[in-house]
Amino acid sequence: MSQILPAGSLSGKTALVTGSSRGIGADTVRYLAEAGANVVINFRNKAPRAEKLAAQLRELGVEALVVGADLTDPDAVQAMFAEVERVFGGLDILVLNASGGMESGMAEDYALKLNRDAQVGVLEAALPLLRPGARVVFVTSHQAHFIRTTTTMAEYEVVALSKRAGEDALRERIGDLDERGIGFVVVSGDMIEGTITATLLERANPGAIASRRESAGKLYNVSEFAAEVARAAVEDVPADNTRLIGDTSSFAEV
Repeated sequence: MSQILPAGSLSGKTALVTGSSRGIGADTVRYLAEAGANVVINFRNKAPRAEKLAAQLRELGVEALVVGADLTDPDAVQAMFAEVERVFGGLDILVLNASGGMESGMAEDYALKLNRDAQVGVLEAALPLLRPGARVVFVTSHQAHFIRTTTTMAEYEVVALSKRAGEDALRERIGDLDERGIGFVVVSGDMIEGTITATLLERANPGAIASRRESAGKLYNVSEFAAEVARAAVEDVPADNTRLIGDTSSFAEV
């Protein structure tokens, strides 16, 4: 894919993308670095992959900091932002990309802890570092954004409800963010081809992705959706703080 953001347009800026060692997060952080931003790559347990990505991005002439942190651990989150402050002094873009809840072996309340509580916790911890004019982007899915009015697959319902709860909790902070000169945008996409979530859903419900692709006409792939997330980090904030990516005709409005 060609350059997503103008070269040099983010020179002197610093961006942190949670869950950015792979998938949508990795491509988003790459697009921001290609535009000149120094970047922070956050991971939970994939250090070698995060370090490999950082090495690639440094070849673009930007700084890339790798910080491991389980976002459900407040101490780890505080330590992550302490390191960001030490290295960069502040933050201009925060992309809340990391999510989960379909992993096996996790506690019953893990989805809510990660998709709601941790998202709010990361934002709160980042606030002292976010400079005036900064941007916060929350990444979600149509299946979660519209869960109050449109049912989703049973296998995904717990995740969808927890991500919608996270979105709502973050939206409650828009007034405070506005007062600080910080923009907030929700980016919602359909099922994304090639993501962990799509793989898990397909495993639990064979044919689910093909069915959704047929219904929507097209599903974005990882790099295409990441490009939309990167654009949301720099383009004007929509009036309703929401960017809906892809077809929404089968979802009832919230």
